Amino acid sequence: MVSTPRIRTLVTAGAVLLAVAACAPQDEPAPQPSATGATDCAKENLRTQTPGKLTIATDEPAYQPWFVDNKPDNGEGFESAVAYAVAEKLGYARDDVVWTRVKFDSAIAPGPKTFDFDINQFSITEERKQAVDFTAPYYLVRQTVIALKSSKIAGKTTLADLKGAKLGAQVGTTSYQAIVDLVQPTVEPQVYNSNDDAKKALQNGQLDGLVVDLPTAFYITAAEIDDAVIVGQFPQVGTPEAFGLLLDKGSPLTGCVSGAVEQLAADGVLRQLEQQWLAQVAGAPELT
Repeated sequence: MVSTPRIRTLVTAGAVLLAVAACAPQDEPAPQPSATGATDCAKENLRTQTPGKLTIATDEPAYQPWFVDNKPDNGEGFESAVAYAVAEKLGYARDDVVWTRVKFDSAIAPGPKTFDFDINQFSITEERKQAVDFTAPYYLVRQTVIALKSSKIAGKTTLADLKGAKLGAQVGTTSYQAIVDLVQPTVEPQVYNSNDDAKKALQNGQLDGLVVDLPTAFYITAAEIDDAVIVGQFPQVGTPEAFGLLLDKGSPLTGCVSGAVEQLAADGVLRQLEQQWLAQVAGAPELT
């Protein structure tokens, strides 16, 4: 995330995650170099931490819906599934993958790494790229509406269902843009100086729904507002925050790993995993 991620302060009780920063629009992340060719990126040519193995890092604990039961090696959860898909693209069998735990702040700090790549909801930023490498994005953050269980929009499934609702968002954010551009409400949306102010308005019944980015929605509904639920995700809007796999600065693996991510995106695999683990399992359906 752009600022200190919220996941680092997430209480462990009932944790669903999450690393997230402000949802203000960001510059489009610059694409990373792709693999130069299948031969260059063959498994036997990759200079990994341990020959023949692929060492993948994430934080401790690892939260849902990105991982399940704090067990990255079970292949369950969006980021665990993405990691194994990348490994397979690079020619590594499941048994060739070794997981290690690295704290978020340590991973993004300059200096040699103890992993081949790290997957941990790292937002791609120009500042971070001074210290580490990123792959092409494996996830573009979506905007999401949450509501109290008692709200009239709880259980709604389409953008049209939201037109008459009183919606709110933090001022100057992609969340507000999503309301205006996609919902086009008949009731003027409410704007707040911070998400904290907006959450209070939701809890006090001044809003039917609050629009935030999806990682923030997971955090609010899991750890902050007990009777809040995710209504659904919006179609992509604006310039989204992007998550990338993180590697050592100047890593010889960056091009090949980034190429694997790009191929998974082109093949529709990333989209399928997003649908499975974020929309279906995590209860964040898409609003149509």
